[in-house]
Amino acid sequence: MIHTNNLTKRYEGQVALDRLNLTVKEGDIFCLLGANGAGKTTTINLLLGFIAPTEGSASIDGMNVFESNKATKKVVAYIPENLMLYPSLTAVENLDYFSGIAGKKLSTSQLEAFLAEAGLQKEAFRKRISTFSKGMRQKVGIAIALAKDAKALLLDEPTSGLDPKASNEFGQLLQKLREKGVATLMATHDLFRAKEVATHIGIMKDGQLKQQFTANDISLSELEKAYLDTMDYKEKVS
Repeated sequence: MIHTNNLTKRYEGQVALDRLNLTVKEGDIFCLLGANGAGKTTTINLLLGFIAPTEGSASIDGMNVFESNKATKKVVAYIPENLMLYPSLTAVENLDYFSGIAGKKLSTSQLEAFLAEAGLQKEAFRKRISTFSKGMRQKVGIAIALAKDAKALLLDEPTSGLDPKASNEFGQLLQKLREKGVATLMATHDLFRAKEVATHIGIMKDGQLKQQFTANDISLSELEKAYLDTMDYKEKVS
């Protein structure tokens, strides 16, 4: 569903992403770990078509991202660290607007059903987004993915700043999308959440994917050690 082939991005000679080869299949949740500047956000931005590659290619649902950007956007949902919604509009109104952009014409009851499926409390449906916590806004983002029937989900630090309860709820929502066959690529610093939700985990450094694991084949302590070793941190797991 999500595929990159030698995907590379350079800025004035500086390598931000170096020959990334990555595949995320339907129903997979692939978590990218790495420090700031490792190449995680660059990967997400390339897959969204926000920036053009220096070399290589990327495809979503079999379509080249850079040749068919409008078509790929119809099957992709994106939730960044700070989801941009219209603060003066309600949750229902935001969902109506963004699903409309995706070509979906939904009734009020359908919009409310998607918000409920995303875990938003019914009493919040008619409240303005400006009153929402980050966790509540992220649920609206999941509702948008559900409403547009997204085949691929791209996430950039979606749990940053969430309390443990909200982060756990977000992880449960990702599992629901996985059951629907959605392919998810998530850039994160959160090793614990990655181990909890991912089917596959990659560790990036200096624009390169240094290590890949099947989540079930590695413990949290082993993942932490692999991460620290990859980063060349002096501090070791005690």
